[in-house]
Amino acid sequence: MQIVDRALERRQQEGRPIKVGMVGAGYMGRGMARAMETMTGIEVVAIANRTVANADQAFSDSGIESASLVSDQEAMDRTIAAGGRAITSDPMLVVRAGGIEAIIECTGEVEGAARVVVEAIDQGKHVLLVNAELDATVGPILKVRADRAGVVITNSDGDEPGVAMNLFRFVDAIGYRPVLAGNVKGFLDHHRTPDTQRGFADAHGQRPIMVTSFADGTKLSLEAAVLANATGFKVKQRGMEGPKLDHVRDLLPLLEPKELLDQGIVEFVLGAEPGSGAFVIGYNDDPILSPYMSYFKMGDGPLYLFYRPFHLTHLEAPLSVARAVLFDDATIAPAGAPTCEVVTVAKRDLEPGDELDGIGGFTVYGMIDNLEVAQSERALAMGLTAGARVTRPVAADTMLTIDDVDLPPDRLVDQLRREQSEHFGH
Repeated sequence: MQIVDRALERRQQEGRPIKVGMVGAGYMGRGMARAMETMTGIEVVAIANRTVANADQAFSDSGIESASLVSDQEAMDRTIAAGGRAITSDPMLVVRAGGIEAIIECTGEVEGAARVVVEAIDQGKHVLLVNAELDATVGPILKVRADRAGVVITNSDGDEPGVAMNLFRFVDAIGYRPVLAGNVKGFLDHHRTPDTQRGFADAHGQRPIMVTSFADGTKLSLEAAVLANATGFKVKQRGMEGPKLDHVRDLLPLLEPKELLDQGIVEFVLGAEPGSGAFVIGYNDDPILSPYMSYFKMGDGPLYLFYRPFHLTHLEAPLSVARAVLFDDATIAPAGAPTCEVVTVAKRDLEPGDELDGIGGFTVYGMIDNLEVAQSERALAMGLTAGARVTRPVAADTMLTIDDVDLPPDRLVDQLRREQSEHFGH
């Protein structure tokens, strides 16, 4: 942060703030647009959203009333070159715009986002994913493509995986071996639907499907997969253990150091204070350092808990953009081949002909599992579910396999999945 803030100040002083294009102007997108308008050295210059009024609202909320509605590339480029702000319903106009250095993808969708990200990489732009849905599904191959193109693809600081990864790097840098990482979950009910979550969503200006993905545990598993694929960690069981605790520090007595040294784990704790944020468990059995940790009230070891009790996506995501543009540094990105997958589980009894409504819907929820288990059981990846049709009966709370559905034709995400499997040999 001390490096990033000074570098942003220099960009501002030089009269060339980082120009950002954003795809998605929902609850989080609007918050990020407003945050960047108050920051130094970075600004959103173009926003694409299916409903253009939401893109206009994002600028209006940021105090910008003069955003130009554009419908072709020439108008987009001309608006940005003149120092204006542009809105459009066509994300490709933003992705292909000259002068934009980074794209923020924050739709929460998979297929549409895949098309945006692939094009952004091809256009030589850095990509910030505020989209665990896409990252958990095809993030590893998108990272391969980004590396080949010489750009950074990263998930977001401020979301729990990014917060955990920052802690992971800190713990590792101070000589403590990270062995477990995760976040704090306040509530979990796999059978929540957009109907049960509509009141909460309306009260907070969010979409019911997004809130449902939080409540039913799908987003938790997607974010855990992002963290697992960045660290090489795995899970102890499908869906993780998720012990219910009074405080996150109560996790330490439940852990066996030797088991964690054999294989790092991603995990969550349920209902625990401080109620939000992320944590990393670090291991160090150095007899000289141990008394120092005890003195600083970190415990007697050899396992030590490091945690941050908050995550502020709308404020912190722009810092991930700055790290990518200014330092070629990803906050959190796949380390190589995936280690975990989010498998699909029926939320209710499903019959042949039923159409799956995807993440945060009425039909299915997601649970993280180790990749080798998911593959051996031919699990249907949660990120592929939208629009799939059930071909045979599946009982509630039963995992769906790829043999249980017909997938929609001609999707880029399916091509990327095949490319990912071929590249990593699994």
